[in-house]
Amino acid sequence: MASQTIDLLKEELPVHHQQLLLSPDIQTGLVLVDMVNGFCTVGAGNLAPRAPDKQISRMIDESVRLSRIFAEKKWPIFAFLDTHHPHIPEPPYPPHCIAGTDEAKLIPDLLWLENDPNATLRCKDCIDGFLGSIEKDGSNVFIDWVKNNKIKQILVVGICTDICVLDFVCSALSARNRGFLSPLENVMVYSQACATYDIPLHVARNDKDVIAHPQELMHHIGLYMARGRGAKIVSEVSFGFVN
Repeated sequence: MASQTIDLLKEELPVHHQQLLLSPDIQTGLVLVDMVNGFCTVGAGNLAPRAPDKQISRMIDESVRLSRIFAEKKWPIFAFLDTHHPHIPEPPYPPHCIAGTDEAKLIPDLLWLENDPNATLRCKDCIDGFLGSIEKDGSNVFIDWVKNNKIKQILVVGICTDICVLDFVCSALSARNRGFLSPLENVMVYSQACATYDIPLHVARNDKDVIAHPQELMHHIGLYMARGRGAKIVSEVSFGFVN
């Protein structure tokens, strides 16, 4: 899609961005959505990028930066890992992030989270991590994480902005509004640490089973929809600490 068209749509569908200063005064949790090889590492699977991607690279750099700081400060981190049984499909997507393979593992720069005491890892077998956190007994691992850590705001990063990130954000906001996530108040999405994939129109035209997915536009739409549901969109995250 021509950049002029995307710019026009952004003008018609503006997203208000904020700057975020984090400090120990407000308990904040970092939520990583699907930072796994199957979505982020070139050539790692059916839904992985086919070549180096600037938007995904930026997302990885910022997500790793935030994760390191949160870990250093012993602030809570929650990481969703898209993980699927090989014989249970997830329409409309081809098989991806199969359990037991490298596809379902955290990217190399975040693999250390497996051994970090402040990190909670959750394998999910569906798009929406909130639903994927429900146990067979009806409990919800994400809800428990929020309550046990007395989290007042979450900062959400990951992939894909308009799919897994958006679905999780919408469910978290609905659960907050219903009073299920007390003391959670704010759900924030960091635009620079989110990304989505790219399928140009000319590629989709050659395959009736493929839908065009212009990366920059769909990233913007994901942020726009999240903002419309009540999330705060931030474009810059900094930290304020008392020495």
